[in-house]
Amino acid sequence: MFAGLILPNGDINWNCPCLGGMASGPCGEQFKSAFSCFHYSKEEVKGSDCLDQFRTMQECMQRYPDLYPQDEEEQGEGSNNAENDLPAQDIPASPSQRSS
Repeated sequence: MFAGLILPNGDINWNCPCLGGMASGPCGEQFKSAFSCFHYSKEEVKGSDCLDQFRTMQECMQRYPDLYPQDEEEQGEGSNNAENDLPAQDIPASPSQRSS
């Protein structure tokens, strides 16, 4: 039987496939620390007390870019043009590009 992300007792199921393996690997402990902090946070803005844990996790992930690729927008190199995020075949052709 599939347990899901949160177990019946309220604990986090670190083996849930929905975590995509983030709980293991070189930054698994940092991920667990940040995710646990957020899950159990009682702050009015949930997780606002977890910034240090998330920063530590992000710093770890930046040391392993092949395992944890960042989105272009997060890297500051991306364009705000959503069209650039689409594969070429998904971009509608302009009238001048359509064949007759």
